[in-house]
Amino acid sequence: MARDMSDKEILKMELEQLKKEVNTARTPVGTNCAETISFVEELSPNDPLIKGVPDDKNPYKGDKGGCTVT
Repeated sequence: MARDMSDKEILKMELEQLKKEVNTARTPVGTNCAETISFVEELSPNDPLIKGVPDDKNPYKGDKGGCTVT
């Protein structure tokens, strides 16, 4: 797409994007980190990657046979 545009058109698009971005609300990294940590800690008790999946709800566990390579 950029190959079909002149340098002036590309600069105009970049300027429009920067005008949109200048109005984006910014927050300090420390605030975002604290919010992310609390969010993760709040959801961690129900996270199957941390807690594990109970055997009765695990579709990949059980006596379904197996594969034997001979």
